[in-house]
Amino acid sequence: MGYDVYITRKENWFDDGPEISLHEWKTFIDTDDEMRLDGYAEAKLPGGNVLRVDSDSLVVWTAYRGTTAGGNMAWFDFRSGNVVVKNPDVAILIKMWQIAQKLGARVQGDDCEIYGSDGSIVAS
Repeated sequence: MGYDVYITRKENWFDDGPEISLHEWKTFIDTDDEMRLDGYAEAKLPGGNVLRVDSDSLVVWTAYRGTTAGGNMAWFDFRSGNVVVKNPDVAILIKMWQIAQKLGARVQGDDCEIYGSDGSIVAS
């Protein structure tokens, strides 16, 4: 489990409403040198096992300073017309806000709070 934060055009990320298309997401990725379409994410677990998630739209933010050799990376995934990040820190929230500006969207958490340009909550 974790806490998801969304780049969304919807009133609430779970509503029906205006969506970001997969084509728009992939086009954006092509224009941002810091984003790389990997299509999967892997993390090493205690005991040497590896957790792997496959998704054709899974992207890694390559400039993220929190990246570690053990698999801590900033992964962005496209789901149901939103771009989703699990447990983002302030740096990731700021990057999400920058992406949202380019996609005509906003950054909203699981509890429908809205994040601003500095990664802090601006409305709840």
